[in-house]
Amino acid sequence: MPRTDNYTFLTGGSIPRVVCTMALPTIASMLVTSLYNMADTFFVGRIDTPSTAAVGIVFSVMFFVQAVSFFFGNGSGNYISRQLGARNRVCAEQMASTALVYALGAGVLIAVVGHAVLRPLSVWLGSTPTILPYTEQYLGISLLGAPLMTGALCINNQMRFQGNARYAMFGILSGAVVNVALDPVLIFGLQMGVRGAALATVSGQATSFAVLLLMSRRGENIRYHWRHFTPCRLYVREILAGGTPSLSRQGLAAVSAVTLNVAAGAYGDAAIAAMAVVNRITMLVYAAIVGLGQGFQPMCGFCYGAGLYGRVRSGFAFCVRVGTVFLTVIAIAGFACSESLISLFRNDPDVIGIGSQVLRFQLLSYPLGAVIITGNMLMQTIRKPWRANLLAAARQGIFFIPLIFILPRLWGLTGLEMCQAVSDALALVVTIPVLVSAFADMRRAQARS
Repeated sequence: MPRTDNYTFLTGGSIPRVVCTMALPTIASMLVTSLYNMADTFFVGRIDTPSTAAVGIVFSVMFFVQAVSFFFGNGSGNYISRQLGARNRVCAEQMASTALVYALGAGVLIAVVGHAVLRPLSVWLGSTPTILPYTEQYLGISLLGAPLMTGALCINNQMRFQGNARYAMFGILSGAVVNVALDPVLIFGLQMGVRGAALATVSGQATSFAVLLLMSRRGENIRYHWRHFTPCRLYVREILAGGTPSLSRQGLAAVSAVTLNVAAGAYGDAAIAAMAVVNRITMLVYAAIVGLGQGFQPMCGFCYGAGLYGRVRSGFAFCVRVGTVFLTVIAIAGFACSESLISLFRNDPDVIGIGSQVLRFQLLSYPLGAVIITGNMLMQTIRKPWRANLLAAARQGIFFIPLIFILPRLWGLTGLEMCQAVSDALALVVTIPVLVSAFADMRRAQARS
């Protein structure tokens, strides 16, 4: 069928076509978002191991800022998609502006508090004495971009849920281009080192935010305006219900990154740097699956709001099949070139030795990711808050954090290297019965209608 308005397309178009149309620009946005920190890691890796490790340590803070961004963006976006599916645009417009104001305010608060406790925060994140100066430099500048990041990612996610992922992609892509272009100029050309990497990232975030605001004035996108700001309890409850799974997922990822850095510190700077490199690689791969799931969410929200439960189930099954095949192929290819992948970022024998082993363990669990991630996004979009929060917390919280303390005690560095793979397997065990329960609820709702 021809592409008409978003409602008709999302609720009536061919499922593969709808998901792919929504997912391709979203995947591109996720991959580009991943490149922000990956670009810094790549260029800083040409300096020395402590600088590389510092970027990895600060990454946990960026995870937290992303968590806050997704909390407001996904929390409001889920509500927006359901309201648009129910043909209630006024509430969708009010929610969009309200959530953006909240997101910007949260970003300012993070920047102020972060600078007030910069040194103790850097130590708590896992900096060793040799890494600490670089962490303070990189983190101090990166925090300046927190409001830009929360604002940009909030708008980006709201656009996705409106079915306008192409505009969202342009905004994120523009920032990434600026970031990657400035990295070598500032790091090497002006000899600013890690400070240059941080400035390049903040410049990219500023560009993304400005372009996304401009994109919001185009097409069917909801326009932002102060008069739409409506700080009522209903919208706060909806943001909490739809956003806490994202906050749990990303926030626990930040906590997990901190605990991983602290645990890896017992094995030296090379171990911290190796974990940083592997996290970048895994984040890039999983960005494709997260993007696929996010491409499914607008269709899921519209169809669930319209009572088309069978279409929700079919869309979910399609995403899981495609994602599982993709991750399996990546896992097989990754085993063949794990050492080469690590050496791209840091050509240090110790970093390569530890990093390649960590990567191989994680590759074993890659094929499980499609069910875990898409299942979590399904629960979040159809407003099943406790189930969504359970799945969001499972992979990098409920299981990973205890394992990071248990497995290294049993098997040393090898135990540390295998933590994420074991956590993924346990998360799958929790995800399956939750999905079965949710689909049973849909069948009962469809039978009553």
